[in-house]
Amino acid sequence: PRAPWRCAVRGGSAMVARALWALLAALRAGWCLLPQSGYLHPDEFFQAPEVMAGDILNLQVYYPWEFLSSSPCRTVVFPLMTSGVTYWVIKSLQQLDICSSCINSYTLLVSPRLLFTIFSFILDYSVYRLAPFWEADPWKALVLLAGSYVTLVFYTRTFTNTLEGLLFALLMVLVSSRKSSGSSAEPTSSPLIGIITTAGFFNRPTFLAFALMPLLYWTGFIVDSQKNIKTLINHFLKLILCACFTAIVFITADTFYFTSVSLDNVYSTNKSSLIDVIAQLHEKMVVTPFNFLSYNLNPHNLALHGSHPRVTHFTVNGIMLFGILHILAIGAGFKMLKKYVHRLVWVRSCYRGPPGLLVHSEGNPTLLLFYFVPLAFLSLFSHQEPRFLIPLILPLVLFSASLRRAVKWKHLIVMFNLLGAFLFGCLHQGGLIPCLFHLEQLIHSPVSSNHPRHYTLLFAHTYMPPRSLLNIKKTDMRVEIIDMAGSGEKTLCQTVEQQASNFTCSDCHIFIIIPGTVRATITKCGVSFKNETLIFPHLSMEDPPQIPVLSSGNWRSQLGLYILELSKDH
Repeated sequence: PRAPWRCAVRGGSAMVARALWALLAALRAGWCLLPQSGYLHPDEFFQAPEVMAGDILNLQVYYPWEFLSSSPCRTVVFPLMTSGVTYWVIKSLQQLDICSSCINSYTLLVSPRLLFTIFSFILDYSVYRLAPFWEADPWKALVLLAGSYVTLVFYTRTFTNTLEGLLFALLMVLVSSRKSSGSSAEPTSSPLIGIITTAGFFNRPTFLAFALMPLLYWTGFIVDSQKNIKTLINHFLKLILCACFTAIVFITADTFYFTSVSLDNVYSTNKSSLIDVIAQLHEKMVVTPFNFLSYNLNPHNLALHGSHPRVTHFTVNGIMLFGILHILAIGAGFKMLKKYVHRLVWVRSCYRGPPGLLVHSEGNPTLLLFYFVPLAFLSLFSHQEPRFLIPLILPLVLFSASLRRAVKWKHLIVMFNLLGAFLFGCLHQGGLIPCLFHLEQLIHSPVSSNHPRHYTLLFAHTYMPPRSLLNIKKTDMRVEIIDMAGSGEKTLCQTVEQQASNFTCSDCHIFIIIPGTVRATITKCGVSFKNETLIFPHLSMEDPPQIPVLSSGNWRSQLGLYILELSKDH
């Protein structure tokens, strides 16, 4: 029997872990509402919120090429179910006069993020359910998950990768089901597995890389547990039928969205024209995952978004996201591989027969396969971004929480995640969102409303600004947005001088938004400014601050974003 003092210590440790998880969960929700100022990647806006703000709220937005009818590569189902629902809610509240000013830059930013933050607790539920099955401590795994900056920052943003991670978590729960008595449960979740796999594929076709190991694990499980071939076929038939039905739902929704056929026209036409409409839909059928794969399997297209060495996920991105946990997993993976090779040699030397695979084991080797197999498949593509790996946090924390692997590294883990949260949650392009908040208030100020003014907003050397956060209706022609991206000095100055030369009307205002690290470039353009606003902090990794300047008294301007109002007396 266990010593009473040992059980008491273990119980006290569990209580501390519960309290710590609750604190980190509150931090996740509170930081979302604050809100986080860091801007991770344009896709967090332009793969859902920006598109839905234009469709539902009728705001001026920029539609990315993936959502154009000429090149539909993204399903509209998940944007409608997430950002679309939240925008419909705040629109309804405003129309019902429950909230007179519900639609503003804050609610446009936070409402979709809040929904994703609520969804992120699917990860916590999954870890709690899966930890006993994979021989991990549930509360230590939950603390590792909730304390990771990947959960705090990436899983509270509107990325398709976030949804991919949540669907991967649900799939792992379904394939790892077990009765409370400890014996294996009957695999009755075939329909749900088919639905989630298909939905994940339509969300991001790369989901198949994550779903491969869970599906193989589930297949091996039902083959071993079912003695009746009829029952076995029944399981696979349910999965295939539900997968096909889900695919039809997605294809139908995407086809209606990306084609000119209107639902109103369908219901208002007679029988003969309805047949014509159905025929037209069939001709214009949109299958977004195939378009996505067709585009991304072309190396030339991937090169437009950036090419990376094939080992970037293993050597850079995994460490950038997960730190020491990724390194520990690599070390354990090599040990597992070495052990398996020794076992293979020993088995073949003793008898002639297959050595057996580790796929059906319930221990840590299988968790490593859940982690490294998707990573290996994603490494086959030349375009490799860190966010592509965020779904792997689930098998990684389960693996790290078993056998006390992460305990001796806890101080390093805490420091790593504090740094990551500060860098990506606050600093990285951190001035752009507050800048858009400031400009939205300026454009919609009472003075501007009573005396209509024309605004020209020129953004240079920043990430693409989400226009929806300016809260400008499509019918409002008072605001012009010019995105110069990373234009060189000559092109930038030519555009600024051109705008200055057209500066004729008395109620025209021209603002130039530019990081402090390239502030000196504007001074060479021969224009003057009457107002300067510095938003701090803002870190541009494309135009990083110089270390000598940071050590001087000018460090604040180097880590800031300037809003410069052009003077007429230039």
